[in-house]
Amino acid sequence: MYSFVLYCICVISTLLKVVIYMDIIISNNTAQPIYEQITNQIKKMVMNGELKAGTPLPSMRSLAKSLHISVITVQRAYDDLQKDGFIESTIGRGSFITDQDRRFYQEEQQKIIEDYILKAVEIAKTNNIKPGKLIELINIFYLEEE
Repeated sequence: MYSFVLYCICVISTLLKVVIYMDIIISNNTAQPIYEQITNQIKKMVMNGELKAGTPLPSMRSLAKSLHISVITVQRAYDDLQKDGFIESTIGRGSFITDQDRRFYQEEQQKIIEDYILKAVEIAKTNNIKPGKLIELINIFYLEEE
């Protein structure tokens, strides 16, 4: 397994000397695009409470430099985070974690999961796959990432 564990340290304000530590893990052994890996990890940090509302994110340039990736890749990740309501970006100020209601986001994500599960159940019924086998498959995929 070839992956980079990078500790992104960014000094955000020269007056406050705020330092943000973020563990971003980029893997080259996955079909998931790098911008999605960044987006998902930042979302997870917000959902887990590791990144609080108002927390500044590293600039696109500094994150791209520390991860050894293109600024365009980081821009795509930040654009997705902003579109999903996780960050707010202002030219000249930077990007900050928004004060988002995590329950609302979880409910939206749960609805998406329910739609996928419904589709899986329909396929299972059509092909005479028993519920126990479907649950077994879900457990395998869920635990695979850990």
